[in-house]
Amino acid sequence: KVQSRCELPSQEASSSRRHFVAGATIVTILTINYGLAPSTVWADDKSDDEEEKDGVIGALKSLFDPNEKTKSGKVLPKAYLKSAKEVVKTLRESLNEDPKDNAKFRRTADAAKESIREYLGNWRGQQEVVQEESYVEIEKAIRSLAGFYSKAGPSAPLPEEVKSEILNDLNTAEEFL
Repeated sequence: KVQSRCELPSQEASSSRRHFVAGATIVTILTINYGLAPSTVWADDKSDDEEEKDGVIGALKSLFDPNEKTKSGKVLPKAYLKSAKEVVKTLRESLNEDPKDNAKFRRTADAAKESIREYLGNWRGQQEVVQEESYVEIEKAIRSLAGFYSKAGPSAPLPEEVKSEILNDLNTAEEFL
């Protein structure tokens, strides 16, 4: 008589395993369909602004949203805001640097020049920002600086009057960012 080396599970064990798998599948389907669905809310809903600020969904939305709300409440491109803030920061640092410390002054001036080039290269004439107060003020500050150096030469010391005018423009621009 030939004996089989592998034993087949009994009909009863196979049936119980089948019931277990079917039950687990039903529980999974019910959990997905009803457990994760938003339940009816009886309390007052939060306003859309509050809801967007709170929670994971709001964080993900703001992470992938190309726009950002400014201090003044306007919605502008994040890239513009980042670039404009960088220009304000580096130009202010450069203007406040002591021109007698030539190495440090050059370093801050070069950083300011680079941020201005990037800003103008990306945003000059862009219709989405050209009417913004921050854009107008930053451009005014850059024009004042360029106007002075084109008349006085690239290595001329910046007079306090011009410096304070530019710093005022930068402060005004920062208020709108």
